Amino acid sequence: MTFSIAAWDPTPESGPEWGVAVASKFLSVGAAVPWVEANAGAIATQAMANLAYGPHGLRRLAAGAAARSVVAALTVDDPHAQHRQLGIVDARGGAETFTGTECFDWAGGLAGDGFCCQGNILTGPEVVEAMKEGFEGTGGELAVRLLQALRAGDAAGGDRRGRQSAAMYIAREGGGYGGEIDRAVDLRVDDHPDPTAELARLFDLHHLYFPRPEELEFLDVDGSLGAEVRLLLEQLGYKPGSGSGYDDDLRTALFAYSGTENLEERWADEPKIERGVLEHLRAQAPPHKG
Repeated sequence: MTFSIAAWDPTPESGPEWGVAVASKFLSVGAAVPWVEANAGAIATQAMANLAYGPHGLRRLAAGAAARSVVAALTVDDPHAQHRQLGIVDARGGAETFTGTECFDWAGGLAGDGFCCQGNILTGPEVVEAMKEGFEGTGGELAVRLLQALRAGDAAGGDRRGRQSAAMYIAREGGGYGGEIDRAVDLRVDDHPDPTAELARLFDLHHLYFPRPEELEFLDVDGSLGAEVRLLLEQLGYKPGSGSGYDDDLRTALFAYSGTENLEERWADEPKIERGVLEHLRAQAPPHKG
């Protein structure tokens, strides 16, 4: 009762990533299907899902096992294996998908270079085929490509029972908030009439609050830009002072604004402003008159 994609991206400047994106006519699908660990791999467990496949499979992947051998190990002694569906991508990008013979139609999957797509109770095979095309035909970071795969699968028919929830989970070493954990993206839409679109909206917010390090662009706050930032902060009720350039008053006000708006991942403790903060500030401030 789900369609999903598991994938990796070995090339980002900030380090390789593994992830799963999933959508379903099922409440809070993100609490069940996606299991991901940086430098180990990604697992989607679904249909009559055996949630133990997640942690057990990740342990095997972390020990260096290939996706194909992990699928075999998880299913060989499971008496309900033919009711299960699995998609696994290992630490080296090897991908394997498994669909038991007792999964409800339409059920199946396909694997490509560094990814696999699978689904059950779908409108037909065109769903996973569209997901493959969406993923392979899209550029950008892994999250963008996973979202496009979900959109493509949804547009092709998706879960034939309808829509309810969607989720995306991506891990990258040090990719979490503050750089202390590996959970780079963990977004869930638990119950929504258009969960895939809502997931994309949430990711846009995530991108604002938690940018990738290589995407940050810091601008010198001097001259006309300093005067503009001071004016914008004042319009929003902050107290940036009346001086010129980047003085203590402006720094204090800008720091307070960044914290209030949860933009601390874009903060620089120097006389600079990150472009995303500036654009957000410009969008929020009322038009200046006079």
